[in-house]
Amino acid sequence: MDQFYVIGIFLLILLLLLGSGVWVGLALLGCAYIGIELFTSRPTGDAMMTVLWRASSSWSLTALPLFIWMGEILYRTRLSEDMFKGLAPWMSRLPGGLLHTNTVGCTIFAAVSGSSAATCSTVGRMAIPELRSRNYPEHLVLGTLAGAATLGLLIPPSLILIVYGVTMNESITKLFVAGVIPGLVLALLFMVYTAIASKLDKNWNPRPEPSIPFLEKLRASRALLPVVVLIVFVIGSMYFGIATATEAAAIGVLGALILAAVQGSLNWHTFVDSLMGATRTSAMIALILAGAAFLTLAMGFTGLPRQLAAWIGSLGLSKMELLMALMVFYIVIGMFLDGISSVVLTMAVIEPVIRQAGIDPIWFGIFVVITVEMAQITPPVGFNLFVLQGMTGRSLLYLAKVSSPMFLIMVLMVLLMIAVPELATWLPGRVR
Repeated sequence: MDQFYVIGIFLLILLLLLGSGVWVGLALLGCAYIGIELFTSRPTGDAMMTVLWRASSSWSLTALPLFIWMGEILYRTRLSEDMFKGLAPWMSRLPGGLLHTNTVGCTIFAAVSGSSAATCSTVGRMAIPELRSRNYPEHLVLGTLAGAATLGLLIPPSLILIVYGVTMNESITKLFVAGVIPGLVLALLFMVYTAIASKLDKNWNPRPEPSIPFLEKLRASRALLPVVVLIVFVIGSMYFGIATATEAAAIGVLGALILAAVQGSLNWHTFVDSLMGATRTSAMIALILAGAAFLTLAMGFTGLPRQLAAWIGSLGLSKMELLMALMVFYIVIGMFLDGISSVVLTMAVIEPVIRQAGIDPIWFGIFVVITVEMAQITPPVGFNLFVLQGMTGRSLLYLAKVSSPMFLIMVLMVLLMIAVPELATWLPGRVR
């Protein structure tokens, strides 16, 4: 049967189910069930039970709810309040001034949350009122925040990298370590843009900050020290082979609970709220993964991934052409689906293609995450834009416009990774 006809049927069923308002995970399950019934003679019920159990009982997935819980605990501490106080004295003398607290704050919180929307919300609640009160230009405040918050998807512990690792059967520890250097380079590019944009902005007139002695700066930063130590310990334990990703996640939860208790933010109410928040998010992702696993099996029964991989191989695309095509492809689907859904929906078809092309799957994981990051600030389904719209009341069109330079910086980052693949492969090659 012609593969494009089968793809069309699968897509039509999936779009109808998604358009009806059904949860993404259930839409994937329904699409797979109907596809097996239409195109194969396999026993659908038995196949579904087997694959759902296998997808839900993977040991690698244990790290997911633990890292989510760590982020939920720290989300409810005074971290967001302390972050601005700790960062402001160090950022005020840089070109661009306190705008850099958006990028640096997002980088720090990304390393404890794993979520782009949570990073945008937490840092935004802290930074937007402070920067507005100091007369920083609105378009730069919101644009840099929207872009920098996407680091929540890339800097470990990244939820989407866990999902990618489980889907591709790759080491989550290596994927986490691979995201460190690209994440820091991307943050640096955002800061360079902020410095240049501040110099070119004709209306740049923020309130000057008083000069603060070095010892005062150190004292202001004391509140950030425990969080930084926790981040270094969690990532370092994986890098040096002391702990697996799951064990590092457990260490992170324990450290977050201790930090919240020391800060006085931990009580029964916040403990239950953090636990329920982590449970809801984990259950949502687990359902999407289970649905995607069943859809992958359904497409495997039809032979679709193998046929598509052979067809793409027959086009004779160079590696660069293939990567550019995949970048555009992920940007487009990311406009309509969240990052996790984009990854799990496509990997059944994309995995044989990239392996056949000789692309390192660890490197490709970082490539995909940066590309999916772009979709966080592009309408109609740019999650960071929705978060900022709720916080500021600004229109999606305005927010997309002020975020567009950050989108271009991420495109530049993808090209930089293609030119220098060692950015994502050097560190994982040294993991013990």
